[in-house]
Amino acid sequence: MPDPGLSPLQSSLPAAVARFGDHVLDQAHTADVPPPPPAPPVLPGPPSVPVPRPDVGPGDDPIVQHDPEGTATVAQPNPALDRILRGPSGLGTAALHLARREEPPAPPASEAPAEGEPIPGLYHHPVPEPDSVRVAEVSRRIKAWAVDEVQAYPPEWEDQFDGFSVGRYMVACHPDAPTIEHLMIAARLMVAENAVDDCYCEDHGGSPIGLGGRLLLAHTALDPLHTTKEYEPEWAESLHSDAPRRAYRSAMEYFAELATPSQADRFRHDMARLHMGYLAEAAWAETDYVPEVWEYLAMRQFNNFRPCPTITDAVGGYELPADLHARPAMQRVIALAGNATTIVNDLYSYTKELNSPGRHLNLPVVIAEREDRSERDAYLKAVEVHNDLMHAFEAEAAALAAACPAPSVLRFLRGVAVWVDGNHYWHRTNTYRYSLPDFW
Repeated sequence: MPDPGLSPLQSSLPAAVARFGDHVLDQAHTADVPPPPPAPPVLPGPPSVPVPRPDVGPGDDPIVQHDPEGTATVAQPNPALDRILRGPSGLGTAALHLARREEPPAPPASEAPAEGEPIPGLYHHPVPEPDSVRVAEVSRRIKAWAVDEVQAYPPEWEDQFDGFSVGRYMVACHPDAPTIEHLMIAARLMVAENAVDDCYCEDHGGSPIGLGGRLLLAHTALDPLHTTKEYEPEWAESLHSDAPRRAYRSAMEYFAELATPSQADRFRHDMARLHMGYLAEAAWAETDYVPEVWEYLAMRQFNNFRPCPTITDAVGGYELPADLHARPAMQRVIALAGNATTIVNDLYSYTKELNSPGRHLNLPVVIAEREDRSERDAYLKAVEVHNDLMHAFEAEAAALAAACPAPSVLRFLRGVAVWVDGNHYWHRTNTYRYSLPDFW
């Protein structure tokens, strides 16, 4: 089928930018980038999907926060944010914008808004409904890959795979992906990571016992073993021995075809971080240890979603140069984004985990035990922790955008912010997996 067109971009990073002042933002925007040219004509696109325009940026999106009683408040659009995150302009920046399609895409089918209520009091931003044509095509392709290419799950898990809604997740988080195949590299990696989590760590046969050995061998599907000719065939054969390794190997091969060597190495590094977080949680499970709140948050900085937003440039079809990605300020922004989005998972999956066998560590559970709070008070405290992380993420991203207004930096920051919003959207709308506790 034809490749569906681009979905509209959205972004978080709201009024935190305002404190820099319009004059600072003007200087930051023009320091290294020539003045923007006249607005180009609107690109052809499906009538029901607005094409992003240079004069309409993410600062025009409303910011929604519900108080604990469920009352919504809407902040006014922020023109300063628009200046920073509308995207690069000027000579030499065309390649950093949304990919132009030679043929107009087919119009998406009409779709009712997704279900699900946001957590009262949770700081978040609304996003447009993801392009239904792209969602359907990614869903079709990812299921074919998982079933036919890598046998990632048996037939009895099919309903769980469908209920995960991989297509809606990826399209919501990466609306600037130039092609379906760019979305698919993110979708495959997501499914592979979940296969490792389910089969090695949790729901489907996972156990903390022996986890380190399993993770190390699986990691060689991402970061190849360089050994002697005598032993290499046995290692290569092992990559097909179970679903997690088959999925990792295949997903990484597809990713490396579209990503640069630097982006691939960055991803391997973040996956090593993830595996270290898995091991810390497993060690606590083996000793029946409930960590202090700060210890839990430290573990969650590694056992978190970081590998997903860190590939936002590869999925978008461009590259944030390695030296800019490695800047401490950029590393802090990425870490805060990963931490905030992972606490979103703790909050939305809270009821699901309470109803599962055994004790699952999540932030409300740890707060309740370590700070001697009721379940309700601990949950509401966890919402506050999430909100603090979100505000820190937005403030640090705005500061970095003002201090380093390179076009690739601005687009990457925008992409990470979009991923943060898309991640919340998927958790909120995935009523197959998640339901909210009755605390309000």
